[in-house]
Parts: sequence; structure tokens; C-alpha cells
Amino acid sequence: MGHPKRVDERSRIELPVGVGDRYEVYVNGVRQEPGRDFDRIGDTLVFRRALAREGRLGPVRWLSMLLGVAGTYRKHESVDVVYEGDRGRTVATLAPRS
Repeated sequence: MGHPKRVDERSRIELPVGVGDRYEVYVNGVRQEPGRDFDRIGDTLVFRRALAREGRLGPVRWLSMLLGVAGTYRKHESVDVVYEGDRGRTVATLAPRS
């Protein structure tokens, strides 16, 4: 008898070069707390939940958008990392790895 396996739904974000120990992380403008919302492992942020990404649009969806029948209303979360870089305060908008 097999047991259902729980899929580990976590999102990973690669940090840009130069991000030190002092940084802030926001998902859709909402500040995320280390240890509660994500963990840093090396130069990777590992979120404790899956971040929503709008997938590729198929030909039917493109056609419906072109004709003005429908838009794209899928959930898409953006991740911003604010840190002190060589040129001062820097904001990097990052995408999760698939």
C-alpha cells in the first residue's frame, strides 16, 4: 500500500552578487520576515511556500487577448530584494526558479 507523498512546495530565489547580510525582502510589496517566511541558504532565498508565477500563455489565450475578448488575470507574485550595493541602496526584482 502506497502512502501519498507530500510535495515540498517551496520557491527558490537566487540573490544577486553583492547582497550582504543586511537586506529586505518583499513579495508584492509586503515585507517578508527571515525565519518565518523564508530562509537564506548561501546566495539562495528559500520561501516556505510556493510563489505564484503566471505561466506561458497558449495560442488561444493570446488570440483572445489580441481580439480584446479576455485579459490575463492569473496570479503572479513578484519578489523585490532591497540591499546596499556598490552604488548605494539597490532594489532587485527577482523571479523564482522553476
